[in-house]
Amino acid sequence: VQLQASGGGLVQAGGSLRLSCAASGLTFSRASMGWFRQAPGKQREFVSGIGWSDGSTYYADSVKGRFTISKDNAKNTVYLQMASLKLEDTAVYYCAVSAYTMIHASPSLYKYWGQGTQVTVSS
Repeated sequence: VQLQASGGGLVQAGGSLRLSCAASGLTFSRASMGWFRQAPGKQREFVSGIGWSDGSTYYADSVKGRFTISKDNAKNTVYLQMASLKLEDTAVYYCAVSAYTMIHASPSLYKYWGQGTQVTVSS
């Protein structure tokens, strides 16, 4: 099982970035995928999740209306489109796969993790 996250970078506040997470070696039919982030000195927090089979989505309140999660079944890839970025969005972003169909916000329920991609928002 491999998750490859990419797309991070340096962006000015108010700007946009799109993160990608390419997955391989998984059976997706009943899985859900999530994006998490971790800022220095803080705990890893849930950002957004998507159900692989039905495309249901869920967002943390802090990103609702600014971030959009989507998936490409053919490419086994999940995307996180981030807009109106704020300084507080600065973190390492991780994608992860859960064996549960329902989207969960707890990192402990995700079995596989990508390596993380840095997002830095500057003023």
